[in-house]
Amino acid sequence: MPAPPQQPATGSRDKRLVAALLRWYRRHRRDLPWRETSNPYAIWVSEIMLQQTRVTAALPYYERFLTVFPDVCSLARAPEAKLLEVWSGLGYYRRARQMRQAARVVVDEHGGAFPDTFEALLALPGVGPYTAAAIASIAFGRPHAVLDGNVIRVMSRLVDEHEDVTRPQVKEALRAKAQSLGDAGAPRRFGEFNQALMELGATLCVPRNPRCLLCPLSGGCVAYKRGVQDSRPVKPLKGRTLELEMVVAVVRRGLNFLMRQRPPDAAVMPGFWELPERAAKKLDEDCLLDLGIKLGGELGRFRHAITFRSYRGRVYRAKLVGPLPPGYGWIAAGRLDEIPLTTVTRKALKAKLKGKAH
Repeated sequence: MPAPPQQPATGSRDKRLVAALLRWYRRHRRDLPWRETSNPYAIWVSEIMLQQTRVTAALPYYERFLTVFPDVCSLARAPEAKLLEVWSGLGYYRRARQMRQAARVVVDEHGGAFPDTFEALLALPGVGPYTAAAIASIAFGRPHAVLDGNVIRVMSRLVDEHEDVTRPQVKEALRAKAQSLGDAGAPRRFGEFNQALMELGATLCVPRNPRCLLCPLSGGCVAYKRGVQDSRPVKPLKGRTLELEMVVAVVRRGLNFLMRQRPPDAAVMPGFWELPERAAKKLDEDCLLDLGIKLGGELGRFRHAITFRSYRGRVYRAKLVGPLPPGYGWIAAGRLDEIPLTTVTRKALKAKLKGKAH
């Protein structure tokens, strides 16, 4: 009886998979500005912005940020109000504050030159293992695999990981597999390999209805061969979303708006300015009377969501019927483009202008 055919060695198979992935990436990758540079500062800015922000949403902010703060020294010197103004709209404002802290470390401890090792990058404020690996590999060619949401999805399907990918040990196993792929097929092109994996997850290996017939890794994808790609990656069931109402009041005195600045120790968006607002499961027309504010006609509507809470926002014309509420003051309309506004306030003002839901 003839011997069964020998299976190709794992290293050879991995090399072929990576070669197919890189060919696909060079042909189909999206034209994004941070892919046209090896400047670690610009790559760092893009990676921080892309955390919890979609590419299309981040693009205009990325270009504006680099125009205002073209290098790490200008960012290190940035006044907080200016930094938050430029960042306003991206959300998760702690990212911006940590970026300025990291920029100051680069200037004070590294002479303004970004450190070029994974370990030194990881020591910067706000830089975790993913960001450190991305900068190290893309800017400096260091062989460190990245593991973001897109790569987790690609790798979990590639090996048909049936365990919960939110568990640290499962994540580490997927990162190790990505590392072994890169070591086998792209040891000197790790930055390109990492970007190709992320691009694949963003464009073909998407959460729903992955485009497996076009995927360069389909020949080696275990989940695809088993027909279970739609059920990978495995994640715990999400908690039920809490639906809430929100009321935002627009109180004007001439060309001035009644607003307050959130205190520096506020848990969310400290230092940002906001219109009077209330949120609860059910709100009535007297919900702001404790601030001496009486609601008038509706001006517009908007939607807002954060973690497990979903808000149905209504914007009302209102008037002050009591003394100035504690902490509030009058802000000139011309200053609204100069000060950092909370996301809810920006949405409320936009809804007011358009007079319809968003």
